[in-house]
Amino acid sequence: MTQIDSTPGRSLGLQGAVNARDLGGYRTADGRTVRSGVALRGDALHRASAEDLAILAGLGLRHVIDLRGLNEVAENGADLLPEGAELEAQPVYALDHDIYSALRDTLAAQDADAQRALLGDGGAERLMVSMYDWFVTDPEIRARFAATVRALTRPERLPLFFHCTAGKDRTGWTAAIVLTALGVDRETVYEDYLLTNERTDALIARILDQLGTQGVMREPELMRPVMRADRAYLDSAFAAVAAGWPSFDAFLREGLGLSDADLEALRKNLLD
Repeated sequence: MTQIDSTPGRSLGLQGAVNARDLGGYRTADGRTVRSGVALRGDALHRASAEDLAILAGLGLRHVIDLRGLNEVAENGADLLPEGAELEAQPVYALDHDIYSALRDTLAAQDADAQRALLGDGGAERLMVSMYDWFVTDPEIRARFAATVRALTRPERLPLFFHCTAGKDRTGWTAAIVLTALGVDRETVYEDYLLTNERTDALIARILDQLGTQGVMREPELMRPVMRADRAYLDSAFAAVAAGWPSFDAFLREGLGLSDADLEALRKNLLD
């Protein structure tokens, strides 16, 4: 087993998933620490190298939850996993919120006017804010997040890695739920969420450059709000919780259906 570094938000050092990191190391309001090497978050593992798989094996990875839509998996590829790790699909997907397909089709058409109509004048930001609201307000989608959180209550599934495509939105909201349930303060939750920007800035710059040089987009910068984490997006999810439940604890219990035993097990497994 690899010696675990307890630095908050430490990168896993994966070449094929640059946003893969540990959810451990953060302090809770009551002075405890989120255990390192147990709950891992990140981007998809379909580009994982042999070295990446060796790192994950060294961490003792047992379980991976893929939050991608099945269309994303089909187009980009299934996760590559170290031997012994089990894969679980919890697709956070619906036809009326399929931003992935909408963006893919608009980019594929290489129609600059259609791209500006979808993404320009705040359109990209509105898409993202709406999606984070949907994470909370759609009962079926809440159940996907609940299943992911509940998996962390089962010791036999730990260490567990949960991810979407970029490790930013679906993964970011899952991490926000977990950290909040553990008693980590809201500002620290945002810091963890926004760490995505630091980890993916170089990758985003390369992708935007390619979109321009390959003639896919006349205005590649229109895509930046979709590719970055933004406080306003996470604000939208927390606002939806506040609008629907009297407290975040009530959201955990009533919105996600987590029991006292679930929450106790989550804290037992993830807190030192």
